[in-house]
Amino acid sequence: MVHIPDDKRYFRIGDASRIIGVEPYVLRFWESEFPQIRPQRADSKQRTYQKKDIETLLEIKRLLYEEKMTIEGAKKRLSQEKSAGARSDNKLLEDIKGGLNELLEILA
Repeated sequence: MVHIPDDKRYFRIGDASRIIGVEPYVLRFWESEFPQIRPQRADSKQRTYQKKDIETLLEIKRLLYEEKMTIEGAKKRLSQEKSAGARSDNKLLEDIKGGLNELLEILA
């Protein structure tokens, strides 16, 4: 189990590579291949990854190293997971909206 420190909001590429367990050049390569990874740049022009980036990188590593997927396969899986997440978010919002409309009817 990989531990992502809770006390940090941003991680430099060296910190991210230690957490993920790959060399920094691998992270730079994945950044060029996966549009989900877009680290911000600090004033020093150094990449800064957020916790969500680290989680995405860990998922990419799992897909590539454990599930033995190709880069293209991992890209496809990540985009499918993203659309499934968006669909469930939309469903949740629709449920909330329906509940609020019911409340409005009761109060009216």
